[in-house]
Amino acid sequence: MKKLLLIDDDNNLIKLLSSYLIIEGFHVNVANTVTSALVSIKQNKPDLIISDIMMKQLDGYDLIQLLKLDVLLLDIPVIFLTAKGMTHDRIRGYNLGCHAYITKPFNPIELLSIINNIFKQVDFITIHSYDNFKKKYIQDSLIKLLTYKEKSILKLIIKGYTNKEIAISLNMGIRNIEKYVSRLLYKTKTRNRTALVELFLVL
Repeated sequence: MKKLLLIDDDNNLIKLLSSYLIIEGFHVNVANTVTSALVSIKQNKPDLIISDIMMKQLDGYDLIQLLKLDVLLLDIPVIFLTAKGMTHDRIRGYNLGCHAYITKPFNPIELLSIINNIFKQVDFITIHSYDNFKKKYIQDSLIKLLTYKEKSILKLIIKGYTNKEIAISLNMGIRNIEKYVSRLLYKTKTRNRTALVELFLVL
């Protein structure tokens, strides 16, 4: 269940919106000030923040700037939900790094669509980053198994050289190159040169 933090000094709005989001399947925490929100965030990091801008003392702009200063919190998506609808207000919000800027009055269905869309984007980036990390880990592990000569031949294979071109480049016999290529396929458990190249493509 995704965790949302709703920040607004309008208690009626918080009550109505939190009830709606809970019905839609989210876990919702609330705060009336940026100060109390920061305490809540550090105790229980939310997956997404929905915040008003105009609040006493610290405002929504202050909130997002403070989040960006903390390496553990800077990745939290922020949606501004505010009555400040001027173009320069919206530009400032986006320049500070908010993911969406919605003006009051608003349609809760639209807000829900934006929330779900942000989570889809975040999930895609997370999965893609994990896949890249996994691939890099496999690459590093396999590289350690290769000899200097095998690494040299692998680099030329990745560049698209044929066995004959590799033999000429390294001043080796083509049969020796064929043996090295077969050894590379065996060590990396790949079926052919194409699969070998795909495995070691630079991320």
